[in-house]
Amino acid sequence: MFGVVPKVLWQGENPSDERNRIDMAMRILLLRDSERCILVDTGIGDKDSEKFRSIYAVDHTQWTLKQELARLGLTPDDISDVILTHLHFDHTGGAVELRGSTFVPSFPRARYYIQKRHWEWALQPSEKDRASFIRDNYVPLHDAGQLELLDGPGELFPGISLETVDGHTFAQQLLRVHDDEHSVFFAADLVPLSAHVSVPWVMAYDLQPLLTLQEKNTLMNTLADRGDILVFGHDPFVPAATIGRGERGFVLDRRGSVRELLASEIHD
Repeated sequence: MFGVVPKVLWQGENPSDERNRIDMAMRILLLRDSERCILVDTGIGDKDSEKFRSIYAVDHTQWTLKQELARLGLTPDDISDVILTHLHFDHTGGAVELRGSTFVPSFPRARYYIQKRHWEWALQPSEKDRASFIRDNYVPLHDAGQLELLDGPGELFPGISLETVDGHTFAQQLLRVHDDEHSVFFAADLVPLSAHVSVPWVMAYDLQPLLTLQEKNTLMNTLADRGDILVFGHDPFVPAATIGRGERGFVLDRRGSVRELLASEIHD
């Protein structure tokens, strides 16, 4: 997760276990209005083998996607749209479920959205990143006729805009949710942990790390200038924060849940 950054620098805030694994969340956004009920990413899912779960220490004892939806009074049939930032297994595993011996979309009434350029890469990934792609997580979406391929950035729905970046993987799509006064940015794996607010802290997973540096610099300057709320897709301790500038680069300003930070903005 930290590439060439020495462990002595990152282990204070992200301590590892005896197998050098750190705690990570798989954060999912739920966006609702009078017309749509939208998920952004779907987490890792629960259909993988015991070997897979053991390797990654997958733990569903506290949260699962369907349990959290049920807590909010929602069922899979209520989801109208699923925006997938990219097709790595920890973001798209919950998009499909195993019914008997067949993989089917987890949300039967939803349209799923992915960038066309990323879809094409996911069908033929490189040796470096092919372990991150599990075809059973996304090919069934296409086979069921529920997948929509997007061609570049732009507004997907009113108040929901997509931007594309290429450092982590080709045509990862990031999400900005906004109205006239407030803006929330979901940066997925461009800024997965709050520690990655430091621009030089780049993952070893990234296909083009120097491009990631450029993309992070651009994003951080924009967030700091606008005061947007940044959501961290993988941070187990800091769900979201606003970004400030410090003596040595970008820093976390206010931190908390999206709801808390929006309430703080309104109060201010």
